[in-house]
Amino acid sequence: MSTTTLITNIGSLVTNDPAAGDGPLGLIEGAALVLDGDTVAWTGRSADAPTADEVHDAGGRAVIPGFVDSHSHLVFAGDRTAEFNARMSGRAYSAGGIRTTVAATRAATDDELEANLTRYLDEALRQGTTTFETKSGYGLTTRDEERALRIAARHTDEVTYLGAHVVSPDFADDPAAYVALVTGEMLDACAPHARWVDVFCEKGAFDGDQARAVLTAGMAKGLTPRVHANQLTYGPGVQLAVELDAASADHCTHLTDADVDALASGNTVATLLPGAEFSTRAQWPDARRLIDAGVTVALSTDCNPGSSFTSSVPFCIALAVRDMGMTPDEALWSATAGGAAALRRTDIGRLAPGARADLAVLDAPSHVHLAYRPGVPLVSAVWRRGAQLV
Repeated sequence: MSTTTLITNIGSLVTNDPAAGDGPLGLIEGAALVLDGDTVAWTGRSADAPTADEVHDAGGRAVIPGFVDSHSHLVFAGDRTAEFNARMSGRAYSAGGIRTTVAATRAATDDELEANLTRYLDEALRQGTTTFETKSGYGLTTRDEERALRIAARHTDEVTYLGAHVVSPDFADDPAAYVALVTGEMLDACAPHARWVDVFCEKGAFDGDQARAVLTAGMAKGLTPRVHANQLTYGPGVQLAVELDAASADHCTHLTDADVDALASGNTVATLLPGAEFSTRAQWPDARRLIDAGVTVALSTDCNPGSSFTSSVPFCIALAVRDMGMTPDEALWSATAGGAAALRRTDIGRLAPGARADLAVLDAPSHVHLAYRPGVPLVSAVWRRGAQLV
């Protein structure tokens, strides 16, 4: 028999259940919630709370759903400090890049890769992330892609096969042969460990025809597509994602009106990754344009050693509010319920009866402080599957 836990004296509770409270966030002031084992059993006002086996006093703090980080690249070795330093110093930097990470990842042992992964997962958990997706893509051989996914699958159900991150340096003179590997032998080895298939559809990576071949091959193996789309330039990625009913089109920085219309009319979530624009001094995605068009928007970290080396969803929320036209409410929704939508999940990203008991307690009276007090470690407690881990 499971233990019930009452968390009471909550200053404001974000449920993401409009039927439970005010606005799209389903906000309840002076709130409480009851956890029954690993699920939410009840939400409402503290004055109306039922009894429970255990009681925790939130002390007037805000409680929000745990963050759902639906886009990260956490199975890697090494870092790219020199590349970042050069970029921020205004110097041209052509050497290294992803190939630096590929070399380090190939050279690392399984234990080293797993230790690095768990380090960043613990870091993210302390900042309120209770669900994360992560990808392969830094091995680019059948052996290294398979082991990356096998290691990742020990820590999350949301594992993505990204053999098509870039063309492997081993196939620099024959990209077609690399696509054949990614859609053949490598896919066969990787598919048992993954839920998703992804491709970097971008100039310098994979064009529309190559991306289609990768995604359709993955779909034939039972994987659901998601796409790195329209990050650096205008291109076919978003349209391809919507056509194939991909769960998400990620980045979405350079969009035509037709791209926005396609996203608004389909089921594909636009996942915005402001850490990448921050770390590369690139153009910000226009979240306001997407939201006003009726597109479902998610917000994620893109945590990776090259272009967005942050595991902090609160930091990305602050960037989205400051520079991408989102309100604090929209940014929080996108980092919780939006991320859940990008993973096609209904059990996370909300605090409503039947949902998984994943939540963060903020050392602040309101979720607005996530954007109002950027850079401040506001997460004071984290519960995942009904257990307090932070």
